[in-house]
Amino acid sequence: MAGNTFGNLFKLTTFGESHGIAIGGVLDGCPAGLEIDLDAIQKELDRRKPGQSAIVTQRKEPDTVEFYSGIFEGKTTGTPIGFAIHNTNQKSHDYSHIKDSYRPSHADYVYDQKYGFRDYRGGGRSSARETASRVVAGAIAKQMLAGIKINAFVSQVGDLRLEKSYQDLDLTLTESNDVRCPDSDMAAQMETYIKAVRKEGDTIGGIISCVIQNVPVGLGEPVFDKLHAELGKAMLSINAVKGFEYGSGFEGVKMKGSAHNDQYNSDGSTKTNHSGGVQGGISNGMDIYFNVAFKPVATVIQGYETIDKEGNKVQTQGKGRHDPCVVPRAVPIVEAMAALVLADYTLLNRTIQL
Repeated sequence: MAGNTFGNLFKLTTFGESHGIAIGGVLDGCPAGLEIDLDAIQKELDRRKPGQSAIVTQRKEPDTVEFYSGIFEGKTTGTPIGFAIHNTNQKSHDYSHIKDSYRPSHADYVYDQKYGFRDYRGGGRSSARETASRVVAGAIAKQMLAGIKINAFVSQVGDLRLEKSYQDLDLTLTESNDVRCPDSDMAAQMETYIKAVRKEGDTIGGIISCVIQNVPVGLGEPVFDKLHAELGKAMLSINAVKGFEYGSGFEGVKMKGSAHNDQYNSDGSTKTNHSGGVQGGISNGMDIYFNVAFKPVATVIQGYETIDKEGNKVQTQGKGRHDPCVVPRAVPIVEAMAALVLADYTLLNRTIQL
């Protein structure tokens, strides 16, 4: 199976399955001498871990990360950083009923067709549990990017949508509620709705918005390595993501060019920021902002019809522990992937300038 590595110079390779012994990764390319705050890394993992509130999966995992290499006396050595997170609360028997059948909108069928074999326990490698490794690497990237602020938050659940722009929100309030929405009134509505959907045995999707501030001018390359293209790839690699837009996004099609153009100030900043902080694939120093759309979780705790390995129609039902809405736990994942992209492009920029 290919496609387990992300990045060019700041490179992460992840390993492990949802119900295996452990998940983890190897982070290569991190500069030597970076002081590492291990507590900050664990705090990021705690934001993503299961069982943290009543509106997420109740799988109980401590998600404690163990580092095996690349860090000595609190600083990076410049060698590969190896780490693992041990699985402690697998309930593989919850998936025995789908051993020979395929869940709709999961990777079950395509994995079987492509590889001739699949790990049916919680989806194996296709499980979103793999993203915990990304959060570890992203937390290290954040520490390398001192001064650059990356803030993601839930801006929509189902039809419940924040109409305020990020400039009008206090993003320090994002962690003040279980939904991770920085508007307390909307957060309460979202939480009530998620709980209602869960009682129905169903799931709901949502949108995570992300803002990156204090980005220097010059990150990104023209043509195929545009900064926004790499951010899009990073976000679309996250489980359940169905859409990515940056800057004015799809709403920009309603504007005329004269209104959409970002006019310059004398210092090189722009009066507006419809470009979303990226022009010609290169950061322009303005805030980078984007939206990431997540589909409803595919596992619903309801009866449904599907097919088995022989193509026969069979009746089955969703079981196991699953999120009724994935976006609250996906906030740190979005931040982590954004940090990995910026760390990688920061190192690429340094090599070009040498």
